[in-house]
Amino acid sequence: MKPLSPTDQLFLWLEKRQQPMHVGGLQIFSFPEDAPDDYVAKLADQLRQYRRASPPFNQNLSYWLGQPGWVEDQHLDLEHHFRFEALATPGRIRELLSFVSAEHSHLMDRERPLWEVHLIEGLQGRQFALYTKIHHSLVDGVSAMRMATRILSKDSQETGMPPIWALPEREQSGASNGDLSLWSSVAHLLGSSGRQLGTLPTVAKELLKTINQARKDPAYSSIFHAPGSVLNQKITGSRRFAAQSWCLKRIKAVCQAYGTTVNDVITAMCASALRTYLINQDALPNKPLIAMIPVSLRHNDSSTGNKVGVILANLHTDLADASERLKHIHSGMQEAKQRYHQMSAEEIVNYTALTLAPAAFHLLTGMAPKWQTFNVVISNVPGPDTPRYWNGAKLEGMYPASITMDRLALNMTVTSYNNQVEFGLIGCRRTLPSLQRMLDYLEGGLAELEAAAGL
Repeated sequence: MKPLSPTDQLFLWLEKRQQPMHVGGLQIFSFPEDAPDDYVAKLADQLRQYRRASPPFNQNLSYWLGQPGWVEDQHLDLEHHFRFEALATPGRIRELLSFVSAEHSHLMDRERPLWEVHLIEGLQGRQFALYTKIHHSLVDGVSAMRMATRILSKDSQETGMPPIWALPEREQSGASNGDLSLWSSVAHLLGSSGRQLGTLPTVAKELLKTINQARKDPAYSSIFHAPGSVLNQKITGSRRFAAQSWCLKRIKAVCQAYGTTVNDVITAMCASALRTYLINQDALPNKPLIAMIPVSLRHNDSSTGNKVGVILANLHTDLADASERLKHIHSGMQEAKQRYHQMSAEEIVNYTALTLAPAAFHLLTGMAPKWQTFNVVISNVPGPDTPRYWNGAKLEGMYPASITMDRLALNMTVTSYNNQVEFGLIGCRRTLPSLQRMLDYLEGGLAELEAAAGL
């Protein structure tokens, strides 16, 4: 039995009926040219031939002396994990998103391996979809994206490709370089690694510098005191999933006009959407919202080591001018990145853990409402930058679906694919009514920046 790490155990412990702890992804494909009308049904028959799963899809929870661990499942019931389904008519994107919203709300059976794959036919325009969900104790967001990408090919003629649960096993090349989440950083800080002690002087120095700056600058101090918001109430188990693509060229044009990064513009779009949504709900706080944003600090394409920092970003939702909001966001992000560039990977992890510890305590217990460190999560997970295919079908879009929690009712996750930026928003259906309208507000935020720049 392979024991679970403290972080992975935390994802199991956090799970409740209203708080499923799985991540997911929606992929939309177009039929291959000259494919018959029953192409998806034949594809389903082909996938059913893969009756053996590879790690982590063959892992099942087991307990020994009260401690959870992974054991290999000897009796995989493929009919439970792989489901071939049809959309309700008329098969629009609206029906597809409703389907994913409902499926993402459901807890998975802990007596079985914690994953599901749904092959969905009946989408208009000779398209079909694949919705996959897997428990966060098995994979982090970056690992899930890598697996979803591994099933794809650059060759439109390649066939006989396996499903995600039957991918050939790969050797581990080192620590994950993408999951420096709130929970992983805190768990890392509490770990037994001797390297932690060596980081304390630098971490303490940077933390003291941050605190002193917060005392002098009211705008900066809001990072440690995020305002109360409808985004931070207790949630129900019902989810709303909203997804849409934007052309990367539009976003890059705004970057060039303002001298910012793609991440800055995406963050500004999210800030504008949140501001408009909350104004329409008559619920915009007077103080600016704060976002927790994981950002890559890597200078090369190496695949090992942890080179990700978490930034607590002021979204400046108190500003009405979109261009001013973007400039302030860019300035704050640059300042945070500069702080991290002076620190080692271990120091970054520990600094992040210390600054997020109050938020972790509040999210876990709800006992410290004055320690609302951030209001929303905005994350960006890179995807393929060229067209991809699966058994001859062209991938048209891929949209991430993440986790919401009590006191964190909205998660805004973004990925990139083939000159597109793909937004996947997941939120509590009751806490945040009409969440799908935020897609219009994201477009409005981008259009406002384009207009101000004369594009």
